[in-house]
Amino acid sequence: MASTARKVVPLAVALALGGVASSAIAGGFAIGTQSGSGTGNAFAGGAAAADDASVVWSNPAAMTLIPGKQIAGALHIVSPSFKFSNNGSTGAFAAPGTGDGGDGGDLTYIPNAFFTWAFSPTLSFGLALNVPFGLATDYDNGWRGQLQTLKSEIKTANINPSVAFKASNTVSIGGGVSFQKIDAELTQATPSAALGNTKLEADDTGFGYNLGILVQASPATRFGAHYRSKIKYELEGKQTFDGPAAALANASVKADLEVPATLSLSVFHAMGQQWELMADATWTGWDKLKQLTAIRTTAAPALGGVGSTAAQLAFNWDNTWRFGAGANYKLSPQTKLRFGVAFDETPTNDVDRTSRLPDEDRKWLAFGVQWKPSKTGILDVGYAHEFIKDASISSGSPPTLACPPHCLNGNFKSKVDILSIQYSASF
Repeated sequence: MASTARKVVPLAVALALGGVASSAIAGGFAIGTQSGSGTGNAFAGGAAAADDASVVWSNPAAMTLIPGKQIAGALHIVSPSFKFSNNGSTGAFAAPGTGDGGDGGDLTYIPNAFFTWAFSPTLSFGLALNVPFGLATDYDNGWRGQLQTLKSEIKTANINPSVAFKASNTVSIGGGVSFQKIDAELTQATPSAALGNTKLEADDTGFGYNLGILVQASPATRFGAHYRSKIKYELEGKQTFDGPAAALANASVKADLEVPATLSLSVFHAMGQQWELMADATWTGWDKLKQLTAIRTTAAPALGGVGSTAAQLAFNWDNTWRFGAGANYKLSPQTKLRFGVAFDETPTNDVDRTSRLPDEDRKWLAFGVQWKPSKTGILDVGYAHEFIKDASISSGSPPTLACPPHCLNGNFKSKVDILSIQYSASF
C-alpha cells in the first residue's frame, strides 16, 4: 500500500469522524445503522429508497433522484446490553472471580454525514463519511471469563466518494470507492502473575468499491440493487503485557483480516397518495472470516520468536441474510410516519461463539417520524429495538487454554436500543 495513502487517508478519516466509538448492532460486527431516516423503517428497502443524501451509502444510483445539492448529518445513540449467566464453567473458568462480568455493553455514539450534488439532470456526485463496522464489549476486571476477554473493540471509519449517471428515463447506475481505516484492540488476563493482562493493538487502511443500479419500473414502483466489495487488511501493531515480566513478552505483531462483501436487493412502492411500502434482502459474505491469528514479527523471549502465534481467535462464520419490510404514512405535507421490521441472521455458531462477540439472530422493531420545518430542511427521528436471541457459549481461550478442559460455559441475554436523529438541508 502506498505510503502517501497510508498517511493521508487515516488523517482525512480522523478529521471527519474523530472520537468514534462503535458497537456491533447488526449481524457479526457490521454496523447496520447508517442513515437517520432509515432507522424508522428498520433500514428496509434501502437500495430503492431516495429520501435524502444518505443514498450515497445505500445505493449511489439513487443520487439521480436527489435534486440540487443536499447535505445530511446523523447521530445514532446506541445502547447495547450483553449480560452473561454462568452454567457450569470448567477448568480455568470455574473460579467465580469477581462475578459474571457485569454488562458488556456500553452507551455509544455513531455519527454519519452525507453529501450529494446534481451536476446536471443525468450526472450526480456524492460523498459518505460513516462507520461501516464496529465492535465493543467491555467486562469487569477479574470476572470469571477474564482469561478469554476483558475488552474487545474494533473501530472503522470510511470515506466513500461516488458518482451516478442517469442512463435513461427509467435506469440509473452508480458506483464509488471506499477508503477505510480500521483499529482493533483486544485485551484479556493471562494465567501468569508475572505477565498480568495483555493488550493487542493493531490497525491498517484498506480500499474497496461499490456499484448500484436503480430501475423505475413504473411511476409508483422502483427496484434497486447494490453491491459493496470486501476489504482486506494487513493489520500491524503490538502485543503488550502489564506484569513485572512484560519486557520479556512484549512484541510487534501482524494479522490478516477481511471485512465482507454485501449485496442488497430492494423494492419501493408508492400506494396511493399517503402510503409508501418497501422491502429488501441483504446478503453478507462472512464465510471468508475463519480465524484471526496474530503472528509475532519481533521476538518475545518469554513466549516465542518471530513467526510464533501471539493470539488466536476462531470465527468459522457463515454467510448471512437480512430481511426487512417497512412502510411510511404521509400524515400531512410536512409530516411522515415511519414503521419497520427486520430479521438479521448471525454468522456465528454455538461452537465458536465467545464472550468477545456473543452474537445471535436479531429481530428489529422500529418506528420514526419525518418533519419538514421548511422547504429546504428535513428532520428525521427514528427509534429501533433489537430483540436478540439468547446466545449460548462453551469456549476456551486458544492457544493456551483449549476447551475442553477449560470451558467458559453459559448464556448471554442481549438487546440493543437505537435512537437516531438526522437533519438534511438542500441548497
